[in-house]
Amino acid sequence: MSINCLIIDDEPLSRDVLRKYVEDHPDLSLLAECKDAFEAMTRLEESTIDLIFLDINMPKLSGINFYKSLNQKPMVVFTTAYPEFAVEGFELDAIDYLLKPFSFERFVKAINKVKGKNGGQEKEVSDFIMLKADKKMYRTAYDDILFFEALGDYVKVHTRDRVLIIASTLKRLLAELPEAQFIRTHKSFIISKSKVEYIEGNQIKIGEQMVSIGQAFRESVLQGLGY
Repeated sequence: MSINCLIIDDEPLSRDVLRKYVEDHPDLSLLAECKDAFEAMTRLEESTIDLIFLDINMPKLSGINFYKSLNQKPMVVFTTAYPEFAVEGFELDAIDYLLKPFSFERFVKAINKVKGKNGGQEKEVSDFIMLKADKKMYRTAYDDILFFEALGDYVKVHTRDRVLIIASTLKRLLAELPEAQFIRTHKSFIISKSKVEYIEGNQIKIGEQMVSIGQAFRESVLQGLGY
C-alpha cells in the first residue's frame, strides 16, 4: 500500500527537492505540500496522511512545536539545516532526521525505516472519508458514494443523496480511497465498484447515470470489476 505523504517546508527549493524524491520513490504518494504549519493543519483535516516531511526552522510556528500540537500524529521525518535540533526531534519519536542538503540515497534509508515501522503497525481501517465542501467537513461513508467526477481544479462527488464539490484532484483522491472499493475508469471518473449495474460498450451504468470508460483504462476496469 502506498504511503501518503505531506511536505511542510517554508523554502521552495527544499520543497522541490523533496517533491522529486517522493515522486521517484515507488512506495510514496505525495498528497500535498505546504509552506507553513498553519496551511498544513488544513491539509491534515482534509486528507489521511501517513507520513510528514517536516522542516523544523519555520516562521510563526516551528516544526517541533507544530508536531507537538497535533492530537493525531502521523509518522514524521524531520528535515533541517541545523543539527542541534536532532535530539529534540528524536525525543518526539521521529522516524528519522535528515540534515540538509541530503542525497536521494539518504532519503531512501529514511523511507526504509518508515516502511519497517509502518509494517509493524496495523493501519486503522475506516469506512468513511472526510470531504470539505461549502466550508463544511462532510463525514461521507464509502458505501454512500456512487462516483467521483473531475471538474477542472475541483471534483464532484456523487453520493446517494447529494452532490459535493471539493477542491481536490482524482489522483489525490485515489490515493486515499480503498482500492478494494473504488477504481478509476477514465481520466475524469472514479467509481464505486459495488454501485455498478452493468457495462454497455464504453460506459458503466451507476444509479441514474452513465459513466465513461477510457480506452487506456478499459482492460484494468474489466479485470477490477471481474468481467
